[in-house]
Amino acid sequence: WHMDRAGQAPPPEVPVALAVEGPHGPVIHATNRAADQHGIQIGARVVDMRALVPDLRVEFADVGGDQAALGRLMLWVRRWCPWSTVDGPAGLAMDTTGSDDLWGGEAAMLREIEGRLSTLGLDTNLATAPTHGAAWALSRCGGVREVCTAQDLAAKTAPLPVRALRLHPDTVLLLKRLGLKTVGALADVPRLSLARRFQKAELVQNPLLRLDQLMGRMAEPLQSPDDPPQFSVQSSLPEPVMDPEPHLPDMAQELCAGLHAAGLGARRITLTVYRTDGEVDRIGAATSQASRDAGHILRLFEDKLERLNPGFGFDLITLEASVVEHIEVVQTRIEGGSDEGTELARLVDRLSAKFGADNIRRPAPRDSHIPERREGWHCAMAPDAAPLPPHPRPRPLRLLQPPEEIRVLYAVPEGPPAQFMWRRQTH
Repeated sequence: WHMDRAGQAPPPEVPVALAVEGPHGPVIHATNRAADQHGIQIGARVVDMRALVPDLRVEFADVGGDQAALGRLMLWVRRWCPWSTVDGPAGLAMDTTGSDDLWGGEAAMLREIEGRLSTLGLDTNLATAPTHGAAWALSRCGGVREVCTAQDLAAKTAPLPVRALRLHPDTVLLLKRLGLKTVGALADVPRLSLARRFQKAELVQNPLLRLDQLMGRMAEPLQSPDDPPQFSVQSSLPEPVMDPEPHLPDMAQELCAGLHAAGLGARRITLTVYRTDGEVDRIGAATSQASRDAGHILRLFEDKLERLNPGFGFDLITLEASVVEHIEVVQTRIEGGSDEGTELARLVDRLSAKFGADNIRRPAPRDSHIPERREGWHCAMAPDAAPLPPHPRPRPLRLLQPPEEIRVLYAVPEGPPAQFMWRRQTH
């Protein structure tokens, strides 16, 4: 995408291209839809394309800035699905399995995505398909907002050019010389003859492997930079707001209800706001032990909400439990009550949220025969910083070297000492 100096997208009828330095002068790096329709080719020299289209508007590309913006946009599109990743220099891939029903179907979801991105000045080529390879091919070589089902997969991908298989340009040129210009033509060729020709080729040079990925015969899982949350709730707002606090109690209750039904508790919670300018801001909180107490979770975000940058407002809020653990419900008193250690864990959570997890420490037992090394200080939020046993066996802080004899008289057996003699003195 491209914005002019005033921050506005150029008119859609103006052919625009971004250029980078090449070995023999600037070359075309990216084009808009109008430039594509005029025949501007990526990788061609700018002087040659200017001769073809005199009114072509060319500016130099900020490749690093584009990749950073694409990474931020990759997070922003998670308003439609929980899993997304950057797909090439100018693409995004989204796993919308189970999410399209929330938007009225795949076609309605694509219209929603296109409309939202157009408000940011972004032109998009969208497609949804059963496989990543098919969605990639249809979005770049198919029609407008292509919706492909498993039954239509072979028919819709057959007319596409072989470059839709994400092959190396040299392999595409070789296939064209062999007369295999479309995906359908390649699929009709006996596999044995092609397998002999490309048996040692890499993935981007092996049309058979790419064809198998496109048709779903070879798995190609989406490589997202992080795992999707196991439990997530969201609140869609009719108009942009600047403060998420009024919406958090209901969201926390809904999240904890889902955790309770599954017998789980949250160890890490993330609050995300999706801004109207295409940016995402998030804050996180962690607990020292699994929790599904909505009130406690809300208190962890009290001092952090002011860190959110609302920009011009946000219209979607999500509350996610990215790390969860099983909770064993134990009744410690006959009249009921909370589990043992819950109050201490909540205190640690509140202090860590306020002062930082690295600044809150507590003692943890160690396996050592030296008394002064029996205990160590650990981060209170760390899993190895387990609390001390309820009634640890008393041990001395120091051992004398050499050992010294102490004679003890007890009033009752196994009771406290009545008196003892040490260094010839009675105490």
